[in-house]
Amino acid sequence: MDAPVEDPNWPHDVRDEFARNQQNGVIGSTLVSESSRVRVWHIRLKPGERMPFHRHALDYFWTAMAKGRSLSHQQDGTTAEHDYEIGETFHGNFAVDEYLYHDLENIGDTDLIFTTVEFLNSANGAIAVPDEVRLNSARTAA
Repeated sequence: MDAPVEDPNWPHDVRDEFARNQQNGVIGSTLVSESSRVRVWHIRLKPGERMPFHRHALDYFWTAMAKGRSLSHQQDGTTAEHDYEIGETFHGNFAVDEYLYHDLENIGDTDLIFTTVEFLNSANGAIAVPDEVRLNSARTAA
C-alpha cells in the first residue's frame, strides 16, 4: 500500500498530527467492549470536536446513530465531507498491509454518534490501544 500523503494546504497542526499518529489504533472515543473476536467502540463528537488521525487495519463496520456532518483528512491527501443518516452503515475490509488512515471532525450542528465494531480475526493484527480509552468492563472482558 502507498504511504500516506499529507496535503501541504492542510493546517500546520493537522499536518503535524498526520505525521505523528501513523500507528494510532484508537478508532473511537471509548472502547466499550473487547473479546477475543471483536472490539466495540462508541464515538461521540460534539459540534466542532475532532477525532485525531487514526489507523483502521482490522475489518470493521460503523453505524451512525444520529444525523450529522463531518470533514475528514484522508491518507491520500484529500479532504472529504460527508452527511450521515441514522442507521447508515459502512463496512471496511482490508487485505494484509492495507489500512485506512484519517481523522474525523464534526462540522455539523448536532452530535456525531457512531458504534464501530472491529473484527480481531482480520488479515492484519490489532493495533494496541491504551487502557485509558477502555471502559472498566472492556479491561476485563478480553
